[in-house]
Amino acid sequence: MKSLKDIEKKYTPEEMAEGLVFPGTQNPKERETALAEFRKFRKKIASVQSEKSKTISQLLQLKFLMEDYLNADTFNEDFHFGYFLKEYIRRLEKKNKEFAHEIDIDPTELSQVINKHRKPAEKLVFRLEIHSNKNFPAIMWFRLLEKERMYEVLHDRDLINSERKYVTQKLEFSF
Repeated sequence: MKSLKDIEKKYTPEEMAEGLVFPGTQNPKERETALAEFRKFRKKIASVQSEKSKTISQLLQLKFLMEDYLNADTFNEDFHFGYFLKEYIRRLEKKNKEFAHEIDIDPTELSQVINKHRKPAEKLVFRLEIHSNKNFPAIMWFRLLEKERMYEVLHDRDLINSERKYVTQKLEFSF
């Protein structure tokens, strides 16, 4: 058996990746045929999936998306609390009004939160955890809100400047 050093002497990193990590055909026609067979296989598997299984898959996908976003260092304005709430409702295949009824919240309030016209109340976050049977814990939703708040604080100089008039004395030094 060859050691990694022996392989590195003989091949470039690109050759190793192509030959050892991602083996596959170089012929475009063979590749397209293989992909078509794979798509056909996935379609067959999807056709026998139950509705419950599809819903679970979609919710898992949403949860992973939320976790990836929360663990990323970057802020994306499109991924706000309302976006994920809307996706949660959509993947459950429910109407907003129906979902609002299920968590005993006014449909108008739900709509305002989804469309970023209003911040969600704590009760909504806790009800989301309960509704999802703890699959989407409250802490995850709070972390989303916190990420949004951090971005606002860092980029909304008007907010800080408007509070400046209330501070009569400040430290003479900074570190």
